[in-house]
Amino acid sequence: MKRRVVVTGMGAVTPIGNTVEEFWNGIKTGKVGIGPITKFDTTDYKVKLAAEVKDFVGKERMDFKAAKRMELFSQYAVAAAKEAFADAGLDMEQEDPYRVGTIIGSGIGSLSCVEQNYDKIQTKGPARVNPLMVPLMISNMAAGNVSIQLGLKGKCTDVVTACASGSNSIGDALRAIQYGDLDVCVAGGTESCICPTGIAGFTALTALSTNEDPMTASRPFDQDRDGFVLGEGAGIVVLEELEHAKARGAKIYAELVGYGSTGDAYHITSPAENGEGAGMAMKLAMKEAGVAPEEVDYINAHGTSTHHNDLFETRAICYALGDAAENVVVNSTKSMIGHLLGAAGAVEFVVCVKSILDNFIHQTVGTKNVDPECGLNYAVGAPVEKEVNCVISNSLGFGGHNVSLLVKRFEE
Repeated sequence: MKRRVVVTGMGAVTPIGNTVEEFWNGIKTGKVGIGPITKFDTTDYKVKLAAEVKDFVGKERMDFKAAKRMELFSQYAVAAAKEAFADAGLDMEQEDPYRVGTIIGSGIGSLSCVEQNYDKIQTKGPARVNPLMVPLMISNMAAGNVSIQLGLKGKCTDVVTACASGSNSIGDALRAIQYGDLDVCVAGGTESCICPTGIAGFTALTALSTNEDPMTASRPFDQDRDGFVLGEGAGIVVLEELEHAKARGAKIYAELVGYGSTGDAYHITSPAENGEGAGMAMKLAMKEAGVAPEEVDYINAHGTSTHHNDLFETRAICYALGDAAENVVVNSTKSMIGHLLGAAGAVEFVVCVKSILDNFIHQTVGTKNVDPECGLNYAVGAPVEKEVNCVISNSLGFGGHNVSLLVKRFEE
């Protein structure tokens, strides 16, 4: 008998706000967090824009000594996790620490740390490498640091499925609670790789937009889209078994009721052209939730602003929802904050929960001329204010990873 799982806390560090409140206010006003790259000199780079986190000071969000032993992706995760934990009102003195877990994904870890230490090897020799290089750079250290900072002794893992990492982490946390491994889990994703290697690597793949207008560089489903904008940040949620949450009088934001995860078995970077893999993930999430396609009010799409993703994801939505696809509202948060890679799905999950709470679906900012091959309602030109009870959040990752999370308005 599966146990019910609810969302009781949320935290976010994003290019348009470093708390959930700041982030959501930015979302509601259509704020765009994309701008010229400030982290390094882009003179020799085709790509000039990214969606950087602004005004984040690690030592203001955590212990100074602890912050010094973390790269940015870990700092973002700890800051967002602390916010989510406080939001949930959890007191570890009242909890069995082995029943509270941590599942936080990062697609890459710290490329910057590798760059800096490789430069030291080249210029000063191998003996000058930072003794903490390895624990600073490896992707599991976001989960490890959150676990240490909050005293969480339950299952502690790092899911790495590229741009699906955050969503897979939340889905795996759902399963761990549903089947009794945990009562509470701090889950989500984090990323920070706006650095020379990150930008150069994705540029070489022809995946990034070379548009220098921040307002139109990321325009998912637009016929003139030319690639995604690299972003950074973290999204963390507290998932909790329903009876556990009720027993401690927790506020309940929404209920996570479905998780579908598939592999395309098709191509290392392109989604399957017919959309079947991603479509099947949506179908599996709906099946678990006991939800018919007609009941889905809104889909927060992966929506990267690349030609293949947007077209093939549209096909996936049509495959999964059939005729009901014509009536669902689809949007892409990446139009405002760029693509946060391993953190994307988790930050977008926060958007889905807030959309239910406020009955508000943000517009796909920057998109003006919808690609005729992408024939759905992409919330172009204005937000959509309507009752939102049932939402699907999609994430797709290089390697053919497809994830769909289905979240509903909570009802007893």
